[in-house]
Amino acid sequence: MSKIFLKTDEEIEQVRESAKVLSHLLAEIAGRVEPGITTLSLDKLAFDFIQDHGGTPAFLNYQGFPFSLCISVNDQIVHGFPSDYVLKDGDIVSVDGGVNLNGFISDSAYTFAVGNISDEAQQLLDVTKAALEKGVEQAIVGKRVGDISAAVQDHVIPYKYGIVRELVGHGVGFHLHEKPEVPNYGKRGSGSKLEQGVVICIEPMINAGKAGVKFWDDGWTVSTIDGKLSAHFEQMVAIRKGKPDVLLDFKEIEEVLSKK
Repeated sequence: MSKIFLKTDEEIEQVRESAKVLSHLLAEIAGRVEPGITTLSLDKLAFDFIQDHGGTPAFLNYQGFPFSLCISVNDQIVHGFPSDYVLKDGDIVSVDGGVNLNGFISDSAYTFAVGNISDEAQQLLDVTKAALEKGVEQAIVGKRVGDISAAVQDHVIPYKYGIVRELVGHGVGFHLHEKPEVPNYGKRGSGSKLEQGVVICIEPMINAGKAGVKFWDDGWTVSTIDGKLSAHFEQMVAIRKGKPDVLLDFKEIEEVLSKK
């Protein structure tokens, strides 16, 4: 999409309703992620759950993508295919999903720990999620995209992690991918000005090693170039004056995780 779509308050509320279904789904998945289950079983759960709640999976058949979820394990960064792979203790798994509810699109991702993970893996998850939070703080009227990008980058750099450059956040709401693009690196004060009514996805993709990526022959999966772990967290934010309006936070997901 070449233009930035501004949403009315009523349209943003419709996007929020779509996001509620997606939040419920990700919370359901949070309760299921454990050693011994296949990633394909999570995809089937998502397809059924979204349809049962009156929506359709926004990812399914998008530009030919053949699944309802992107499920990326360990060194896979994004766009991984659900498969017969059985999750094992120590894995990390990024689950990225989208819902189309009455023509309004939501999109979010969360990277889950499978069983007991290493301290190094836990730090990567913590830093990536905190970088997302830093970016979200900048998502208000009058700021620019570069302010979000720089906030993410500045939080990550001290850890010497690789910040993926080939893949970025984006506008969302009427379509799965809209303008503006929201990189996870950049300069404060640069890029598009953030206006009331813009809805964006902020989504740090952070590698434990090098920033470089490898594109798979399946045309979708992207993994780290050095085989090291990658984490991915994504939230939707409506741009408002004074304070970000997070349309899908992680409270429901983390409430489930806290009880496991």
